[in-house]
Amino acid sequence: MSTSSGSPFARSRTRLGKYELGKTLGEGSFAKVKYAKNVQTGDNVAIKIINRDRVLRQNIMEQVMASKTKIYIVLEYVHGGELFDEIARHGRLKEYEARRYFQQLINAVDYCHSRGVYHRDLKPENLLLDSFGTLKVSDFGLSALSKQVRDDGLLHTACGTPNYVAPEVLTDKGYDGTTTDVWSCGVILFVLMAGYLPFEEPNLNSLYRKRITIPEILEDEWFKKDYKPPHFEQNDDVNLDDIDAIFNGSDGLVKRETQFTSRSPANEIISKIEEIAKPLGFSVQKKNYKVFEVAPSLHLVELRKTGGDTLEFHKARSSLNSSNNLDILCI
Repeated sequence: MSTSSGSPFARSRTRLGKYELGKTLGEGSFAKVKYAKNVQTGDNVAIKIINRDRVLRQNIMEQVMASKTKIYIVLEYVHGGELFDEIARHGRLKEYEARRYFQQLINAVDYCHSRGVYHRDLKPENLLLDSFGTLKVSDFGLSALSKQVRDDGLLHTACGTPNYVAPEVLTDKGYDGTTTDVWSCGVILFVLMAGYLPFEEPNLNSLYRKRITIPEILEDEWFKKDYKPPHFEQNDDVNLDDIDAIFNGSDGLVKRETQFTSRSPANEIISKIEEIAKPLGFSVQKKNYKVFEVAPSLHLVELRKTGGDTLEFHKARSSLNSSNNLDILCI
């Protein structure tokens, strides 16, 4: 989707009810998010568009509510980007900064749990910041509702990002949505304070006993320092237009990516990328790869992350940079 003069809207504008669609802000496995404007009020919003067919093919219909071919969810437009960007730019945060974000995260997750919603994919990439530095929890695509709990009182769908997911989610014995979200919150706090992930080679047996509840967190002395209890506004007067339109067009898509040049043959480059990526949990889609020959025996390679953990993607990038047998000139 082309834009002009820095405008988030294309020359040929698409209307969905009272909303005018703009550029694509991001895309996940089952949905994409587009910038939009309410033409009646002038408010900027983000619209999440979920592809019903892909949800059906992946057999996760229980996680979404759908009609016809698409679902449109109008969301607040958050200007400040991902919390992960703060870590990428500055490394580990100062203690008071990490505490402030963690306090907001715990309040948000506690509110979700009180409404019977379990996120199940909490990570810095799914935490957004507005222009005032206020934290917003996003991407509820893998979330579950309390009514999805089985007779044993547990959830049973394995999902989430491996580095942040609680160990019991990876088993077939079921798990509690509340405690698994809290586990992810703990990993996020570690990343904020340390600047790196806590579990490089997780030992699941030793992790089963490491649990804490939100009431226990709220009573912790470290957490309570400078803590301000939240005030949630309840607004049930929501009226969204019944809208239906296209899902195509992904120009302006925000993706994690990197480039490097190498003198190695193209097949050796691809093999080395697979060798480095697979132990980190990434799958390499060779059908979409591009290796550009910019000069005789010199190739330009562009890698894009379309899923998985961003810290692990950066680790893979560093491994490529230090590789001795790819003859990398720059990255």
